[in-house]
Amino acid sequence: VQLQASGGGLVQAGGSLRLSCAASGRTFSNNAMGWFRQAPGKERELVAAMSWNGGRTYYGDSVKGRFTISRDIAKNTLYLQMNSLKPEDTAVYYCAADRSAAGVGPKPRYWGQGTQVTVSS
Repeated sequence: VQLQASGGGLVQAGGSLRLSCAASGRTFSNNAMGWFRQAPGKERELVAAMSWNGGRTYYGDSVKGRFTISRDIAKNTLYLQMNSLKPEDTAVYYCAADRSAAGVGPKPRYWGQGTQVTVSS
């Protein structure tokens, strides 16, 4: 089972990036999935998450209105559209899938390898 995150990079403040997380080895259509991030010297935090059918979503306060989480069940892929990026969004972003269908806990069952997002001022 593998979660492969991609789409990170260097962008100027105010710009946009779209992260993708492709799952392989099994389907996660019945699992809640989400995106975490960890900045240097800071704890890992949950940025956004969604239930198995997208009926329930969660966004951290710092990204509400700027980030959008979505998933393509047919492609077994999770996305994070990030707009109006700020330097404080700089971090390694990780996708994750949990056992629950409803939500993602602080220690999900499955983790991706991370993709670096750097926002310059």
